Amino acid sequence: MQLGVIDIGGTSIKYGIASDEGELFSLDSIPAEAYKGGPLIVEKVKMICDMLLKQARVEGIAISSAGQIDNQNGTVVHATDNIPGYTGTSLAEVISKHTGLPVTVENDVNCTALGEYWQGAAKDMDDFLCVTIGTGIGGALFLNGKLYTGANFSAGEIGHINLYPNGKPCTCGNNGCYERYASSSALSELVEERMGVNLPLEKFFELAREGNKEANNLFVQWADDVATGIQSLVHIFNPELVLIGGGISAQGDFLLEEVQSSLAKKVMPNHWKSLRMRIAAHENKANLLGAAKHFLDMNRKS
Repeated sequence: MQLGVIDIGGTSIKYGIASDEGELFSLDSIPAEAYKGGPLIVEKVKMICDMLLKQARVEGIAISSAGQIDNQNGTVVHATDNIPGYTGTSLAEVISKHTGLPVTVENDVNCTALGEYWQGAAKDMDDFLCVTIGTGIGGALFLNGKLYTGANFSAGEIGHINLYPNGKPCTCGNNGCYERYASSSALSELVEERMGVNLPLEKFFELAREGNKEANNLFVQWADDVATGIQSLVHIFNPELVLIGGGISAQGDFLLEEVQSSLAKKVMPNHWKSLRMRIAAHENKANLLGAAKHFLDMNRKS
């Protein structure tokens, strides 16, 4: 069985073909231009589907998308102004009508967790927390071998747990949210504020690795904020594994070791002794794998 797989993000829309064994083919992407709104996103997805249908004999379309997603009906429950006019979009229904194929939709971070559980770094785990660190911070919870999505498909909004009461204003309307201090964009702000230069994060991490005192001090401060947010989640859920994904995960063991070092000082001993931390194995491909896994699971149930 082959599926068309699509991952809708704020920056790009990635797509390709997936087999029911978890193999990915013909991967490509186009700019999302998300700021232009949900209707344009839908048109771009239609165009991608047309291309995929010409490339291969696909039997369904599996979509990973930013936003809070009703993963049973494939609708966008809520999306921020990063994609204006996307809230309420009946994405699965619209794309199914366009292609004549069954379509499923799941939240992008949930797809990261599903993909890593199926074919990646969480393959041997039934209780884990997935934290994706990028422009914002996303989360997904796997409990007893199942994705936990909450009462209204909104579980895992860990970027908006409160880290510093009365702290920096957040796009969600509150102040002091986790992602305002521990995301990659927060790190960029911190670097510019303290070092006085608009330094690409790749270059910043090079300086920190090389032992630059100022860069290393900022890295340690930022990683400590990352660990503080994870601390609360570990104490609540007592997971076997914390999986770190998103663009920042490209820093690999350098990132992992610093966050682990900080977290070890914060977490109660009984929570720490069996806790593992890993970097996501598939980076951006995990979302495509997770979308396929969600499609296969939904259609086995029906």
